[in-house]
Amino acid sequence: MEAGWYRRYMVPALVIRGTIFMKNLVRSLIVSLTPSLTEEVIIRGWIYRLRELSKTTFIILRDCSGEVQCVADSALIRSASLKLDEPVEIKGKVRADSRAKAGFEVDVLEISVLNQITQTLPFNASSDISDIGIETILNNRPLSLRNDAVGNIFRIQSAILHYFRQFLRERHFTEIITSKIVSSGTEGGTNLFEIKYFERSAYLAQSPQFYKEHGVAGLERVFETGHVYRAEPHKSSRHLTEYYSLDLELGFIESPEEVMQLERELLNFIFEQLNQNYSDVLKIYREKPLPQMLNAPVWEFEECLQRLNQHFGRTDLVDDLDPEAERQLCQLAELETGIAALFVIGFPLTARPFYTQPRGQQGASQSFDLLFEGIEITTGGQRLHQREELEKALINRGIDPITFTNHLQVFSMGMPPHGGLAIGLERLTARILHLDNVREATLYPRDRYRISP
Repeated sequence: MEAGWYRRYMVPALVIRGTIFMKNLVRSLIVSLTPSLTEEVIIRGWIYRLRELSKTTFIILRDCSGEVQCVADSALIRSASLKLDEPVEIKGKVRADSRAKAGFEVDVLEISVLNQITQTLPFNASSDISDIGIETILNNRPLSLRNDAVGNIFRIQSAILHYFRQFLRERHFTEIITSKIVSSGTEGGTNLFEIKYFERSAYLAQSPQFYKEHGVAGLERVFETGHVYRAEPHKSSRHLTEYYSLDLELGFIESPEEVMQLERELLNFIFEQLNQNYSDVLKIYREKPLPQMLNAPVWEFEECLQRLNQHFGRTDLVDDLDPEAERQLCQLAELETGIAALFVIGFPLTARPFYTQPRGQQGASQSFDLLFEGIEITTGGQRLHQREELEKALINRGIDPITFTNHLQVFSMGMPPHGGLAIGLERLTARILHLDNVREATLYPRDRYRISP
């Protein structure tokens, strides 16, 4: 895992109700401690493990940067009645010890509890929580984050987000931030959460698609990371009503194949960085490192239906893929290419948003999905870029173009051919770590039934 950052916090002198807090009090992060330190140190963190013997007590202390074993005279700390997961401050001296995991320990000179635990905890940071139900974990999310089995999920998710941004910024993409309160939907007003907006109705954005296209018209290459909202009454292990979307859009393309190649390179970069910097975490969740994505194949939608019929006898799919078909196609791709991932392109145009570019003359679209290890993690494609084509597409869907006047006028200002994609961060995280439920990769999930905490 990547090393943390070393910081020190200077605390000025204060007098509160007669208590004097010493001037220039310095707190060290655990990662900054070394066996060569000779001065006294002050460290703060949670008690991760605690073993009290008659004369000596061993405390494993954790902060955001790491952990260290502290050794104390049991008589010194007995009156503190220490408990697991209590936040404490320790003043001590670093002592080299080759037997210790870190090569040193901290001898405790003083210890104080910063906030006592006053209730029975459902589990501890050091507990095996494999048998703890997901509802208990979600209801105690801050506590669960101290447990590596949960905390590591969000460290990986944070890294994915970081590498996503890094890759795109190095390729001249500009990050944009757009509104999540909109007057209408990007797909004709379906699956929207309505909100009261003063004297009229507004909606939570189901996608930043229109804003991304506006960004292309001005900046050519843009990306956004942010929440999107879908009022879909699902009750499944893969759906959320609020999820975090990684969106990008770029101009002056010739085909959706350019967008797919960009995603190959993007995911390949993210996976390589994770394999390199988080291998110790990944091996806990998955047997093999994350795969190379540069050779992920592209299969036409009709070709996929034929393969599903040939290998699995399926004849029930018409205009989309169901979850079982996604798993089956990934199995076939892995057998043929060694990669459990593939792009599916050419979905029926009628099943895709109105702004999707047609693919040939047989009713297919320039829209694709990326299936990765059994689940769809990306939807993307090439968009219509001429106003007349967009108006015609709207009319064919029974939608009055006047409804989208503000959006359509952008296409009269020199909009280039363009395309893009959206990746669900929670789904990607869940697949990378082989989690059974996308809610495990969501800090505070919002689904049909959960709206708290």
